[in-house]
Amino acid sequence: MTDWDMSKPILEIETLSISFFTRAGEIPAVMDFSCSIMPGEAMGLVGESGCGKSTVALGVMQDLGVNGRIVGGSIRFKGRDLNTMSAQELGKLRGSEIAMIYQEPMASLNPAMKVGRQLMEVPMIHQNMAADAARARARQLVADVRLPDPDRILNAYPHQLSGGQQQRIVIAMALMANPALLILDEPTTALDVTVEAGIVDLVKDLGRKYGTSMLFISHNLGLVMETCNRLCVMYSGEAVETGNIRDVFNRMRDPYTQALFRAIPLPSANKGSRPLRAIPGNFPLPHERPPGCNFGPRCDYFKQGLCDVGDIKMDLIDGDDRHQSRCNRIRDIDWTAVWSPDKQVAASEIGDVVLQMDDVRKYYEVAASSLFSGGDPKVVKANETLSFDAREGETLAIVGESGCGKSTFAKVLMGLETATSGNIMLFDENVQSTPIQHRNTETVSHLQMVFQNPFDTLNPSMTVGAQIIRALEVFGVGKTTADRENRMLELLDLVKLPREFATRMPRQLSGGQKQRVGIARAFAGDAKVVVADEPVSALDVSVQAAVTELLMDIQRENGTTLLFISHDLSIVRYLSDRVMVMYLGHVVELGTTDQVFAPPYHPYTEALLSAVPVADTSVIKKRIVLEGDIPSAMNPPSGCPFQTRCPWKTEVPGNLCETEVPPMRELGAAHQIKCHLAADMLAKMEPVFTLAADAAE
Repeated sequence: MTDWDMSKPILEIETLSISFFTRAGEIPAVMDFSCSIMPGEAMGLVGESGCGKSTVALGVMQDLGVNGRIVGGSIRFKGRDLNTMSAQELGKLRGSEIAMIYQEPMASLNPAMKVGRQLMEVPMIHQNMAADAARARARQLVADVRLPDPDRILNAYPHQLSGGQQQRIVIAMALMANPALLILDEPTTALDVTVEAGIVDLVKDLGRKYGTSMLFISHNLGLVMETCNRLCVMYSGEAVETGNIRDVFNRMRDPYTQALFRAIPLPSANKGSRPLRAIPGNFPLPHERPPGCNFGPRCDYFKQGLCDVGDIKMDLIDGDDRHQSRCNRIRDIDWTAVWSPDKQVAASEIGDVVLQMDDVRKYYEVAASSLFSGGDPKVVKANETLSFDAREGETLAIVGESGCGKSTFAKVLMGLETATSGNIMLFDENVQSTPIQHRNTETVSHLQMVFQNPFDTLNPSMTVGAQIIRALEVFGVGKTTADRENRMLELLDLVKLPREFATRMPRQLSGGQKQRVGIARAFAGDAKVVVADEPVSALDVSVQAAVTELLMDIQRENGTTLLFISHDLSIVRYLSDRVMVMYLGHVVELGTTDQVFAPPYHPYTEALLSAVPVADTSVIKKRIVLEGDIPSAMNPPSGCPFQTRCPWKTEVPGNLCETEVPPMRELGAAHQIKCHLAADMLAKMEPVFTLAADAAE
């Protein structure tokens, strides 16, 4: 960084326009986009899917493919216009001075090459570094990204590392040549919240250590707040608001930014009194953008003759740090007005127990060598002594990191797997050892599942209506074809989709619309218990708010029991009545949402909560970063399953945590915790979240 004047921007993008040229003609993806990043500054780029965030990043990398082209504006890096550079000049720049980290780490790693060799290649190619010096630098970077036993990591192949470890290696690779600018495109989307917290801390520390400037692309506003100094909000190819993080968060001056914040589950949100507000309407396709303001048709403050005329330019907000907004009504709108819902929504009535699990275990026996089936078989303990119940009209959230046993539990409940031992009472029937093919139609129709990825659960060659009618036929609903068609249209009404969608193919639907079809199909047989496995994690925040509202509306109307599997504790806090926390197959805490989100916690719950990114500058959060990954269920630790990562372990006398599995203890009415910590130690626990005003008192 010594070769550049620190008072000038490292990256300066001015009125950038990028289009893709197809048989249908020119499709503008980015229009009139401007932003600048100073040395050592981190800029967050946020917005819904399809708004142009990744296209901007690929424009900076000059990697738009054969169809993409920069049709206007400039991108200057250290004062040089990237648009005018030759391929050879760009080749020297990429990887050395500008590096990019992608969402999927395995896309950047060669599966046939050891990690150490892949890291060494960067300085050897870009800086002509000798092999010994390159290996020493690789070892240093592996230690910097907080990976244990750097020598073992360097000699490992990518498939021998976990997802979080692979992402850390990709970050190390990007930093090998000490770039001046690092572009991160959704680098933590596929990772657990605890791993994400570690990566965020790591990126911030490395940015400070190496003086690296960053462009951080994400749809998670909480993550951007924790990582960046500045923020740029995009909508439909345009920057609509940009400025200092605190200016934008506390004094937002664009209706789209405001609408985004109303759609995310902040700690102040409440599904009864302060529900999330989905942004009305749909995101415009590039060839269907309206005249004037792109957000106009969805905006609460739209004014005909003002908002739908001409090109709307960015306007400077007085008194703030380079704060700009693309809105003609900045000075007309009362930005301090608090949004309140049209009506108060009554909580769902909670009735009798409909599902009860007692001491359920699920073990898998696997050969020591799956390739040659040699050696003694080993046992994978996926679920250990699961005991809980769920009531009519209740939302029970099941949370935990990948590998904790959430999905195995769902498979056992659905009958895709049978339990090794224990009882599963669904209404008055024990379904513990009954696979789905032997369950009667009524049981199958009453217990349904909504999956994480709506793209994988719909048949691409059948219309939406035909797929719902097929489910009705399987469940024996309707005596005639006409009955089933009427019921299919009613189900489309239920999930708030237009009836004309019945004739559409899945490819003609957005992600949120596909998820609604999946929900309609789940309720085709009048489902009483619905297992929702990460149903909103693949969706934008606005679509997430709409799908969440839909699930709650259906639950209130039908008295449905919702088992909500998630690792996103923000949405869990907003949606659930009770929370069950799982770790390595064990239930470690179970209680009402208020009990689980307030001390005393299980130490694992405390760490999970501290890892949640919160997009609220008034919230002060205690930071607990867990070291290491969840141990293997094939070789679990002795004693308490969490003892290898527990920050409170030293408070328990002797080696009790290492030798004995803790019993499930009652802390209060219906609040259970599996921990050896003494009652006086649990009482000393402090809240993870405090308001800035509370902290000051």
